[in-house]
Amino acid sequence: MTDHDRQPSTAVPPRLLIEKSHTSEIATAQRLAMNRTGSFEWDLDAQTLDIDEAGLLVFGLDPMTFDSRPKTLVARLEPAERARLHMAIDEAIKGGRTSYSVHIRVPLDDGATQWTHIQARILRSDDGRAHRVIGVVRDATAEVTHSAFVLDLEKRRQRQTSIVERTTSALSRAVTVDDVTAALTGPGGLARLGADGLSLGLIENTTLNVIALSGDPLEAIDELGSAGLDRRYPLADTILSGRPRFITSVAELIDRYPVLAPCAERLEFRAAAYLPLVAQARSLGTLALFYRESTAFNADERNLCLGLAAIVAQSLQRATLFDEEREFATGLQSAMLPRRIQEIEGGEIAVRYHAAWSGRQVGGDWYDVIPLPMDRFGIVVGDVQGHDTHAAAIMGQLRIALRAYAGEGHAPSTVLARASRFLAELDTDRFATCTYAQVDLASGTVRVVRAGHFGPLIRHVDGRVGSPQVRGGLPLGISTDFGDEEFPETRLDLVPGETIVLYTDGLVEEPGVDVDTGVQALINEVGTGPAGAQALADHLSDRLWERWGSGDDVALLVLRRSPDPGSPRAPRLHQYVHQADPEGLSDARIIVRQALTDWDMAEFADDAELVTGELLVNVLLHTEGGAVLTLEVLPEPVRRVRLSVQDRSSAWPRRRTPGETATSGRGLLLLDAVAARWGIEPRGEGKAVWCEIGPPAPPTPPPPPAEQV
Repeated sequence: MTDHDRQPSTAVPPRLLIEKSHTSEIATAQRLAMNRTGSFEWDLDAQTLDIDEAGLLVFGLDPMTFDSRPKTLVARLEPAERARLHMAIDEAIKGGRTSYSVHIRVPLDDGATQWTHIQARILRSDDGRAHRVIGVVRDATAEVTHSAFVLDLEKRRQRQTSIVERTTSALSRAVTVDDVTAALTGPGGLARLGADGLSLGLIENTTLNVIALSGDPLEAIDELGSAGLDRRYPLADTILSGRPRFITSVAELIDRYPVLAPCAERLEFRAAAYLPLVAQARSLGTLALFYRESTAFNADERNLCLGLAAIVAQSLQRATLFDEEREFATGLQSAMLPRRIQEIEGGEIAVRYHAAWSGRQVGGDWYDVIPLPMDRFGIVVGDVQGHDTHAAAIMGQLRIALRAYAGEGHAPSTVLARASRFLAELDTDRFATCTYAQVDLASGTVRVVRAGHFGPLIRHVDGRVGSPQVRGGLPLGISTDFGDEEFPETRLDLVPGETIVLYTDGLVEEPGVDVDTGVQALINEVGTGPAGAQALADHLSDRLWERWGSGDDVALLVLRRSPDPGSPRAPRLHQYVHQADPEGLSDARIIVRQALTDWDMAEFADDAELVTGELLVNVLLHTEGGAVLTLEVLPEPVRRVRLSVQDRSSAWPRRRTPGETATSGRGLLLLDAVAARWGIEPRGEGKAVWCEIGPPAPPTPPPPPAEQV
């Protein structure tokens, strides 16, 4: 109800005659009018309001003093309510509507507030102008209060349902006990629980171990972190009694547990719920929830807390069982792997093993380093089919068998053939893949065989990573079943400073991604990682195993031949050029030129680069293997460059006299023209062609004349 632009009429409608001495009865009459309905008629032209006695009592007005002016009634309202009423009426009148309905709050004389419902009809003239409003007013406090109560109840129930659903969802993904604590204390953990702090304690033998803290709980005090089951403290008391404790104030907490009195000033919460964690009649520990705002813990709130405790208890029981199974499985698996790797002379070796996180679903991956006669040793990485304890058991037997065959001194191909036969005779449906190599670090010779497994990677001294073409046979077990126990041997040459990497598929396989992508990622990491074997193994484990995830076991073996840098005055480098590497020859020439520049011998770079190309081309064209290039400085008696190319061919080059149209046969003539000295010498199974480039040796001084007798 509002004023119009016209001035109000001076006419006053008839009123009830009520003496002022009766004002004390108005409040009583007002209360009697509760839930009653009054009517009114508002003349918009005359700006008068005719409202019956019941309507006046609904508004808390004295019928004797009411002056029939709308202003008088509206003046009782708070400004915000008055504005809301004006807006509802103006929108209805100016919008051409025929009615309006609005709830407003009306202050009463006794200080209470009453909800009043106004429902009115707008009467208009033929031209559409509003000239009169008639309607009813009634006390709607009871229904609005009930509606507000229902809405608040529904809101609280939705909040409780949300807490339960979010907590259940978060804990459903928890696998280990650490996962459970992370879900409770990590980002959003307290918000999911609807608490301001928590403390989680588990029973371990006769000790209470607090494993999770978040917010500002009581147990954040250092001396309460881990202790025996002492009933003087709330966590232990809840476990021993098996009953929840709902604390509504700090005073109540201190009264129940006086030992905490010295800590009272440090507490920032006002209420706490200590809840026993019980699953399948077994007490697991206690969950304490803390709240900064006071709460009386009504029935719904207590049921919510108990429900959360049940969810946490079930998750902890499941996680504890998983951790126990995991510990058993990994213990079985680790017992079948070598306890220690012996140190090797002339190199550094590192092994890493990561187990997949899936309960007893462990794999059959393994690694081994096997001592062999004549200062050699064998290295092997393999994988038995399957992810269970049966695969781990087969792995243990196969590892021991392969180790025994290798230790007998058999050739690598024979070792795998016998291992395949052994696996087939176990009468199991499992097969295995592996890569095995015999290594002689004194010469750098590596003899590799593989059975359905990834070949090795070679990291060269300059950081390039090669994937040599290692011929392979069928997986162990299958090869025997098919009558094909052929495992071709491939010889590699590991020069000083180079590294060989063996691995299982867990290091390169990512779900939903082609395995070539994983292999390329491994090659990139090997090339950019640190040089040392231990450091490189850690680098690969951190970058790749965590990248792909923990869905599969990983076995990794890294072997580095000790570098041979020479001395500051006589530096040295080695480079292996693989026959199947089209860029190897070009890279070798670049390396030679760069090395001589770094050694302040750039004046010999052109000749050295020319000789390097000639000697390497001769090896790559006329032999069936690669070549090892060695470049060093000879400081005495005169500083020269010594360049050597070693191959595995026993055929020595022959000096020829090429014709004018010949396309070959000039290599040794070139050596004669460029080198100060050159020669050929046997090297193990092959030979080495060497030359020295630099100034000629100083003339030998004549012997002093003999003394005259």
